[in-house]
Amino acid sequence: MKKVLVIEDRAETRNLFLEWLETEGFYAIGAENGLVGIQQVQKELPDLILCEITISQLDGYGVLTALRQDPLSAGIPFIFFTSKLERADFVKLWN
Repeated sequence: MKKVLVIEDRAETRNLFLEWLETEGFYAIGAENGLVGIQQVQKELPDLILCEITISQLDGYGVLTALRQDPLSAGIPFIFFTSKLERADFVKLWN
């Protein structure tokens, strides 16, 4: 069973993702902020990470940077999502 980690600080949104993933047959793990997300990656080594950009403790960019520096997590596919995307954020994603 594939493991997917969802890093999202809004419990309602995180739970929607987790429920949908479990319904689709994935083992779904949640984290309420960026620091907890990094801890969950080290503990669970998920197959995929879905991460909100504007999370607390450590934003999505910080999470991605930290994970790419660790050989164990550097190759895990990582998908950003957000409800607050401004032009500056879009540019940051592609640079």
